Amino acid sequence: MFRMDESNFPFYTIDDSPGGISMVRHIDSELQALKDLALQMGGCVEKALEHACKAITGEDRKAMEEVHRYESRINDLQILIDEACIAVLAKQAPVAKDLRLVIAITKINTDLERMGDQSVNIVHGVRDFHGLWPNSQLPPQIHQMITGVRQMVQWVLDAFSRRDVDLSQKVLEYDDQIDELKDSLIEEMKLKMKTGEDQIDLGLTFIMIAKNLERLADHATNIAEEVIYLATGNDVRHGHSSIVNS
Repeated sequence: MFRMDESNFPFYTIDDSPGGISMVRHIDSELQALKDLALQMGGCVEKALEHACKAITGEDRKAMEEVHRYESRINDLQILIDEACIAVLAKQAPVAKDLRLVIAITKINTDLERMGDQSVNIVHGVRDFHGLWPNSQLPPQIHQMITGVRQMVQWVLDAFSRRDVDLSQKVLEYDDQIDELKDSLIEEMKLKMKTGEDQIDLGLTFIMIAKNLERLADHATNIAEEVIYLATGNDVRHGHSSIVNS
């Protein structure tokens, strides 16, 4: 009986089970491990953002400590994922959809790390807010941005997990609303800051919060674009291509 030699198929394992001979690709387990690491990193980003948003609203007095804790883990995972991607490229030489996944994860890895940084920026910016302006109310635009950005992050991680093009497109469309809220808040703060010097620091604080939230939304959008690329092979950045099924 003819038997295949595994040495002739370096990327496969021969599974000689009672049900018959089948091939199991070595690369599949490594790609799944990469994806799991990226999703683990995404979970840390969600937690960092959650605590940052609680810092804005004054719900979490230990927010800075928690955000820094998650951001440290995010940084460790970024290095781990980069090294794992390099190892897969070097050992497995992936092609086609496998290569797209590795490339997408390397880019998503960078965006997730930046999202951790943005969460840190938020808690640093608001650490004195509640002490200096205890009677000030957060503008409604910031409350809406908090809700919207957290929703975008949840959507885009779900989209990446399932390679969901429709959900990714929803993230892209929602980003416009976040931009509009930020622009609205900036215009409102400009008017308030003209009413007196006592409004300048507070206005700048609100603008800083809004810009960091908007940047978080931008990174979620970048990830959504990578998911579309991963699922379809289309590069939709900057309106470069329409979405078609591959």
